[in-house]
Amino acid sequence: MRMNLPAEPDEAGTGLRPLSARSVVLSLLLGAHPPRLPVKDLVRLVEPFGVGGSTLRAALSRMVAAGDLRRTDAVYELSDRLLARQRRQDDAVHPRTRAWNGDWEMVVVTATGRGPAERAELRARLTTLRLAELREGVWLRPANLDRPLPDELRRVALTGTTRPDEPAHDLAARLWAPDAWAAAARTLLTRSAESRRPADRLTAFAAVVRHLLTDPVLPAALLPADWPGDALRTAYATYQHELATAAGPRGNGGPRGSGEGLRGGTG
Repeated sequence: MRMNLPAEPDEAGTGLRPLSARSVVLSLLLGAHPPRLPVKDLVRLVEPFGVGGSTLRAALSRMVAAGDLRRTDAVYELSDRLLARQRRQDDAVHPRTRAWNGDWEMVVVTATGRGPAERAELRARLTTLRLAELREGVWLRPANLDRPLPDELRRVALTGTTRPDEPAHDLAARLWAPDAWAAAARTLLTRSAESRRPADRLTAFAAVVRHLLTDPVLPAALLPADWPGDALRTAYATYQHELATAAGPRGNGGPRGSGEGLRGGTG
């Protein structure tokens, strides 16, 4: 059986990484609703994170050239590709669930002849859907998420529901190692609470978002005692409010949080 664990984090098991100018800009825009900010506001917002005006403008030019951002006059907004990332972030912070009746979603990959890139893309897509790989080509999760599987998935896989013979709690523990996830979450809660400088807090909460993306969002019956998922989301929501307050009312939607966690590092 495969163990579906997130990538090994960078520092003390918490995924803390220093943020570049690009990372700061993406964090602010991925947390803004709508995700657009005038350059004058960006100059003001990035200054507490140690990013100067000339460094910011150079980063913005590179990001437009790379297709990360679009520019209209003096306003920068996320590209369509990064809008999809923002939706994944929002889903990670506010997952939609439903009552669990004991069923599990099952996806069995049936397509053959796919190259390594196609296989890697499919694996990433299934992981994003919070499915876990039981064995090669067989993916499962409790059917407690309030979202349909995408139609295009049915072109490469069979989908359905099942009730495995193995006790659900044991199966969930083997597929996701929730105790390890919870331990890292508690470390992040402590680290983010202790961070005081703006750059340190942005770095800490970027790691929080990365960790929330790996939360399996299991039914309560399958979680260890004192599960810290809700506490981590609450801490992040408080930080979103902190950034929104710093941005102030600008008429274009202030930042609501740090999103570079979806990217997972500097750039």
